[in-house]
Amino acid sequence: MAFWEMKGTKRAIVSSEVARTQISRVAEVQNRSTVTPLNFRFNSDFSTSASNPHSKSLFFFSDTSSFVFPRTQRESEGETETMSKPQEEKYEEEEELQSSGKRLKCAKSFKEKGKEEEEEEEEEELEREVSLMEDTRGGLFFCPTNPTSFVVSDALELDFPIIYVNKVFQNFTGYQAHEVLGHNCRFLQYRDPHAQRRHPLVDPDVVSEIRRCLEEGVEFQGELLNFRKDGTPLVNRLRLVPIHDDDGAITHIIAIQVFSEAKIDLNHVSYPVFKETCNQLSDQSANYSLPRGQSTFTGHPEICGILQLSDEVLAHNILSRLTPRDVASIASVCRRIRQLTKNEHVRKMVCQNAWGREFTGALELMTKKLGWGRLARELTTLEAVRWRKLTVGGAVEPSRCNFSACAVGNRLVLFGGEGVNMQPMDDTFVLNLDAANPEWQRISVKSSPPGRWGHTLSCLNGSWLVVFGGCGRQGLLNDVFVLDLDAKQPTWKEVSGGTPPLPRSWHSSCTIEGSKLVVSGGCTDAGVLLSDTYMLDLTTDKPMWREIPTSCATPSRLGHSLSVYDRTKILMFGGLASSGHLRLRSGEAYTIDLEDEEPQWRQLECSALTGIGSQSSDVPPPRLDHVAVSMPCGRILIFGGSIAGLHSPSQLFLLDPAEEKPSWRILNVPGQPPKFAWGHSTCVVGGTRVLVLGGHTGEEWILNELHELCLASRQDSEP
Repeated sequence: MAFWEMKGTKRAIVSSEVARTQISRVAEVQNRSTVTPLNFRFNSDFSTSASNPHSKSLFFFSDTSSFVFPRTQRESEGETETMSKPQEEKYEEEEELQSSGKRLKCAKSFKEKGKEEEEEEEEEELEREVSLMEDTRGGLFFCPTNPTSFVVSDALELDFPIIYVNKVFQNFTGYQAHEVLGHNCRFLQYRDPHAQRRHPLVDPDVVSEIRRCLEEGVEFQGELLNFRKDGTPLVNRLRLVPIHDDDGAITHIIAIQVFSEAKIDLNHVSYPVFKETCNQLSDQSANYSLPRGQSTFTGHPEICGILQLSDEVLAHNILSRLTPRDVASIASVCRRIRQLTKNEHVRKMVCQNAWGREFTGALELMTKKLGWGRLARELTTLEAVRWRKLTVGGAVEPSRCNFSACAVGNRLVLFGGEGVNMQPMDDTFVLNLDAANPEWQRISVKSSPPGRWGHTLSCLNGSWLVVFGGCGRQGLLNDVFVLDLDAKQPTWKEVSGGTPPLPRSWHSSCTIEGSKLVVSGGCTDAGVLLSDTYMLDLTTDKPMWREIPTSCATPSRLGHSLSVYDRTKILMFGGLASSGHLRLRSGEAYTIDLEDEEPQWRQLECSALTGIGSQSSDVPPPRLDHVAVSMPCGRILIFGGSIAGLHSPSQLFLLDPAEEKPSWRILNVPGQPPKFAWGHSTCVVGGTRVLVLGGHTGEEWILNELHELCLASRQDSEP
């Protein structure tokens, strides 16, 4: 056996007996008990990869090579090359030198074959012999009548770039060597060279198994749908074999492929999706899981069309578009669908599409304890809702009322309020609920806004606090101040946004898309109730107030609530509204969609519905300064506030304004509810905790007592 020298390589790959033995095992030929060296040459094909900047080196080049394959004994005389004893000694010496070197150094062949005809003949012989390879452990794997594609990838580079392909690969796929060298083989899963992702018919389970085998450094054997450069579908019967160096590190991956035509009508609406052959055909819809590393692409016409879709298509294009309630229902269709719905990634996609990214982002911490499946069930059925009472440390001094509070992550922030003798307060307090022993702390801030009460405090962009309006020392205000709570030195900054709304107090506000402040209603200095609606986008370089013109305005009011649902829609409920010359508590509900070309308030006609565990079918009694909580799937929870008569302010009412015929539902919640709950002093934390800041005795507020409405189970809850 002779060796040629390979110039410019960076490392030795098959310079050791370890690697040669591994490669020999790959190509064991049926019924051969003896192993003889095979002249393995790569002609002009490899000249491209050798000069390619992505390639490092390979182990078989030029006329003959150190890449050892077993082969059948040639029948014609003189074809078998044998080494004499001196040549064998020379071979061993060179091997020792190669093992200690950084790159492969091969001696020139002791026998020059200068004729081009002989080289072509040997290349044809190589392709014939490689095509006869079989899997000795699992039986015949490659059909000996089909040409075999041969691909080598560099395992020491990121993403396993290709460094060699043979002529068979180029002929079958339509890709030339210069087009694929330096790239990962996954482009074969795309229907055309410009596609951005793999075709939906490519089985994701097989792709995942290939990835697992590459990560673990084990062989893979299976079938996968591939595509020619012109988009023609092919079945790739694939075997991947890792090649190790002397130290056991994987240096290259050899891919042996047999391509055949895939009989698929890609333009047909109900094309079959390739699935594995199940052993139990009686339950084909249940036995959908692939055996490790195997997939046989045969359609089953007797299976319902939707079940012929791949798991990826079912998950991303169907299940993820349903609501959590619908996903729970569809899970009863068959075992396969049920198994898919148990996948945490699928469950998260379902919640994200149904509830929005902002809301699901706030739930990440809860899912570590409950998982997306259980959390979705509890927030949908409200089976785990309960009240509990908390006591915290610290103090908010001097004492006050008519302050405003909001949540920033797991922190409660309180600003301003009305002190003794109607004195406006301008300080800021924070309660960190993540602390082992939460306590109120006054934080040091710069440039605090003028003291006020009857204002609104909102959270934008995760850590910004926004104050608007209220009643100050000199009367009503219409200024805007912003504070970044996560800054090293929190500083209140005034925002001038063009022509602002009229000065007001006891108005209502909410945030749209996490960055836009919406203000509605309130009362002027002269005691006139307002019905206007303004919006301020604080993410722009120059924020500007914009009045939202509505063709149908709501009755003027104060002390009402604004709740966001379905991203850009707002529900207005309650308040003290004008009714002719009178001002009465209101129980009316209005909705508006700010994405409409001409947004307008529409009154919502709500009926009453007696739900499970309900006490009556009454709609919420008229109220003002109540609590309104936006819940998943656009539902709104109403409780508390100022109510006339003997009605209990702790009674909870649930409404889905997106329903065709919205109906109120009364919820009975166990636990210890608060005696009073006010909208300006209630915060929603983490999407699942509604915290009511204390109660009051006469004019004195007790801010060390909190009542929490838990919308989902908590592991740290009291029994």
